[in-house]
Amino acid sequence: MSTTPTVGFVSLGCPKALTDSELILTRLSAEGYTTSKTFAGADLVIVNTCGFIDDAVKESLDTISEALAENGKVIVTGCLGAKTNADGGNLVKDLHPSVLAVTGPHATHEVMEAVHLHLPKPHDPFSDLVPAAGIKLTPKHYAYLKISEGCNHRCSFCIIPSMRGDLVSRPVGDVLNEAKALFESGVRELLVISQDTSAYGVDIKYQTGFFNGRPVKSRLFDLVQALAELAEPFGAWVRLHYVYPYPSVDEILPLMATGRILPYLDVPFQHSHPDVLKRMKRPASGEKNLERIDAWRKICPQLVIRSTFIAGFPGETEQEFEHLLQFMREAEIDHAGCFAYSPVDGATANQLFGMLPQEVREDRRSRFMAVAEEISTAKLNRYVGSTMQVLVDSAKAMGRQGGVGRSFRDAPEIDGLVHMVAPEKISKSYRAGEFTKVKILGTQGHDLIGLPV
Repeated sequence: MSTTPTVGFVSLGCPKALTDSELILTRLSAEGYTTSKTFAGADLVIVNTCGFIDDAVKESLDTISEALAENGKVIVTGCLGAKTNADGGNLVKDLHPSVLAVTGPHATHEVMEAVHLHLPKPHDPFSDLVPAAGIKLTPKHYAYLKISEGCNHRCSFCIIPSMRGDLVSRPVGDVLNEAKALFESGVRELLVISQDTSAYGVDIKYQTGFFNGRPVKSRLFDLVQALAELAEPFGAWVRLHYVYPYPSVDEILPLMATGRILPYLDVPFQHSHPDVLKRMKRPASGEKNLERIDAWRKICPQLVIRSTFIAGFPGETEQEFEHLLQFMREAEIDHAGCFAYSPVDGATANQLFGMLPQEVREDRRSRFMAVAEEISTAKLNRYVGSTMQVLVDSAKAMGRQGGVGRSFRDAPEIDGLVHMVAPEKISKSYRAGEFTKVKILGTQGHDLIGLPV
């Protein structure tokens, strides 16, 4: 009897890389490969890398080294695989010449070709069944839905377009068919992702596609409306990530206000001062962003905004940084992350005048996060005494020792949690992926404490 070929797999980086990993794993499973929990126990190893910031590059290179040491047969894919050295050679190949193959991101076909070359597939891909939703690396009750690849912006601090290319929107029918399969498989929270979600369809001039025999325009509003219709029978959530603050986003707010999709926007503002944004080559201005946030909250008062910012960007003055802190106070960003500027190999920002000392960058990041913490704490306190719908994430001993879940305010792994204390009288049990009502009793850091009701 032949032994089933086994592949070790490591997925690093952002949710967009995670969806690439899911596509590869789905293909592997469809063709009869199995996955190994260890490098040593696999016939070969695939490492899906991240190549954005220095820490991510180091983690990816360390993982490749570990896989080579423990297994010896390694295929590398992802953003780091697209990076080149100063002489134009492939970075990964130069550092690890023994790897079997190297590809860039979003390269399922190329990865599978390399697998077939070094570990022939055991059977015909159509002879066995795989789940309709494919193989997922997330828990069964939530999943990421990537609607496009690449980005048309050329932000001076970012090298993603050089690795993932320009915007390429997926056909709207394919996106909706995937969403339908996910909901039918038990997914109760769909997280829409891309490099620039607001730009969906721009590259194909918003052409009309078809889903379930009816026309649907390849435009964010039409896509979100269709996703809301798919989610409704399951009582599922739809959450939007990486939404640039274009005017076209305004028309989605009524869908949030009426509960069709979650009143949550992940908007990468990065800064507020117009001069810094200009140096960053960002497609928005700080003043208009404040106006837009105010308009959004008038339409949807319960709106929660998550964003990321960069402190200590080259040339940033103390006045420009104070402008950012004031923006935070006025905008009342619910969830804010901040990075001290870090030069990324290949980014044009590295050539800008006025690189700040590392200690100044770190100090500004700390000052920013202190303001962000104040805002977050004040916002959380407003929910004390209210009752919220919570999606249960973990409930191994629910009823006796409580459980953990999330409200509409919180995306998985990046925002806060709702810790559910055990009720005095145990009347029902809960399972991961179920919704329950929780009365909020208090706060703990970025989290809420509540009692299931």
